[in-house]
Amino acid sequence: MLTVRDLTLRRGPEPLFEQASFTIFRGDRVGLTGANGSGKSSLLAALYGDLGPDRGDIERPATLKIAHVEQEIAATQRSAIDFVLDGDAELRAVEAAIAAAERRDAPMALGELHADLLAIDGYRARGRAASIMHGLGFRTQDHGRPVAEFSGGWRVRLAMARALAARSDLLLLDEPTNHLDLDAIVWLEEWLQGYPGTLLMISHDREFLDSIIDRVLHIENREIRAYTGNYSAFERQRALELALQSALHARQVRRVAEITAFVVRFKAKASKSRQAQSRIKMLERMQTIVPAHVDSRFEFAFERPGKTPRPLLELEGAACGYDSRRVLAGINLTIGPQDRIALVGPNGAGKSTLIQLLAGETAPLDGKRSAAPDLKIGYFAQQQLEQLKLDCDACWHLRRMGGPDYAAGDEQRVRDHLGRFGFRGDRAFDPVGRFSGGEKARLTLALLVARRPNLLLLDEPTNHLDIDMRHALNVALQSFEGGLVVVTHDRHLIKSIADTLWLVADGRLQTFDGDLDDYQQWLRTRAQANAGQSDGKAGAAQATTRRSDGKAGTAQATTRRSDGKAGTAQATTRRSDGKAGTAQATTLPPSGAASVKPRKAANLGPLRRELAAVDKRLAELTAERASLEAVRNRGGAPDPAQARRLAAVNVEITSCEDRWLEIGAAMEAATLATSETG
Repeated sequence: MLTVRDLTLRRGPEPLFEQASFTIFRGDRVGLTGANGSGKSSLLAALYGDLGPDRGDIERPATLKIAHVEQEIAATQRSAIDFVLDGDAELRAVEAAIAAAERRDAPMALGELHADLLAIDGYRARGRAASIMHGLGFRTQDHGRPVAEFSGGWRVRLAMARALAARSDLLLLDEPTNHLDLDAIVWLEEWLQGYPGTLLMISHDREFLDSIIDRVLHIENREIRAYTGNYSAFERQRALELALQSALHARQVRRVAEITAFVVRFKAKASKSRQAQSRIKMLERMQTIVPAHVDSRFEFAFERPGKTPRPLLELEGAACGYDSRRVLAGINLTIGPQDRIALVGPNGAGKSTLIQLLAGETAPLDGKRSAAPDLKIGYFAQQQLEQLKLDCDACWHLRRMGGPDYAAGDEQRVRDHLGRFGFRGDRAFDPVGRFSGGEKARLTLALLVARRPNLLLLDEPTNHLDIDMRHALNVALQSFEGGLVVVTHDRHLIKSIADTLWLVADGRLQTFDGDLDDYQQWLRTRAQANAGQSDGKAGAAQATTRRSDGKAGTAQATTRRSDGKAGTAQATTRRSDGKAGTAQATTLPPSGAASVKPRKAANLGPLRRELAAVDKRLAELTAERASLEAVRNRGGAPDPAQARRLAAVNVEITSCEDRWLEIGAAMEAATLATSETG
């Protein structure tokens, strides 16, 4: 489909990469990775035709239909849904021809044109566009609004919808999850999995990449190298390559030892909740991927806080909102030094509003916020980036905004700290106004770490960060010794650092009794219920909410318990001071969750049979992979079909291994439940 030969692209006098050659075959799903500034976006622009190569050739069929997300969107009066439909040039051409034929009363031409419209499925185009807009978070009433009325972030979503609605052979996406919340990301992930064309995308969201791609093109040291498999497979392959470099070996051993020690320590403390078990599995996987990031420019750690009072922060009967409008009410919670909490919930439910209340940025509309006398909050939000002084450099910011340890610190200490976040050499003295969004985010994190907080409140901390910096932040948060509350659409980060999920929905805060996979299923079930598409098998769980007029309302969300019935389960948690907490008093049963009820030992039969089937399939796949790799290692011209099959086998092996772990956990839980109830 697309062949690149000896491609060189430059930024000014310096090459981004040189003499790069690769082929993308029809149906490939390719992830483009590399550090910020390595040339990923420039490569996409060259493939689309917006940027000419400095050297080399890009061959693509003349009839190839390429869709991409426009960077600049004019503030027109065109309706949102018509703007989205405009992305399908062929559809608009046929519609224009039909209108012209109707004006000149040409029935024969009209018949042919309507046949053309049917051939391109044009009669359903508006419905498809509406469905895409709904998946990306637009309401029905938004369809007719002029594009000019939408904010910058929502215009980016419109541009995304326009690219998806266009019938394309090749889809180019540059950071498609940047302006999306978790609900929209889950929808987009499922849409792309069903996309019939060829896909090439840039993303720093490893979970998103893992679920979609089967090849990786990695830009590093002015070269582009191709890898088979998803992003996790790429990390494993790259880790093996780096292991051969003796200069990095000692550092690899040290980093793996740090993660291993943390896994062992966490296992001893972890609760039996599904989210805690998910985190254990994620940490164990991190032991294998750490070497892939061992040559990263970023490596930092949170110093031990001076004091860690218990509890750090409490809310009693609190309500939060803005302009006197209550978004959340009846909030009762306690946060202790060892709490690891991720806030999840639909877009606009109030997650950021709650974070602002916890941070003390806003006062409670009702109730009480009680902070420990020695509380030191490290608050990260996008508005924090706007508080940077554009005409001052990173060193100035650290001395004046990094806390007492750096206010009068020596020059070397300041430079060392900034170097851990990628600000080395003269870059530490460049005005912040020249920084990219990612560099501003890194500087804000550097200031936050320098203040030695005992409570971290992070609102979308990974926006603008590349994969290496996200990994460094992930590792640093593992050993942080204070409390942590995070809002993020980065699912890998949630799985790695959070023990508990707090659900913000329908005007309430409550613990979600499940892991992130269960939450994603809850989102799907809720969307079906709201659309009136429930199959009648799920029940409705009622949650009391606070309406804007102050009266108690009832919001319905469809949920499913492990026994197939609907309802609310009561759960009591233990606060750090030993008293029973109430923020988690109502627990939502995860829809479709693989939770296990107490059962007799005889009922383990289905699980044992499934485990045996998975074992058998793993053996078959492992043998097939060995055979395919043996053929590949013989040399000669690469076989695209065999390469795609090898990638598919690697993905299925990972899936089988995950299912094997899930079945084992289910059997262990069932056995434990039987012994406890027997």
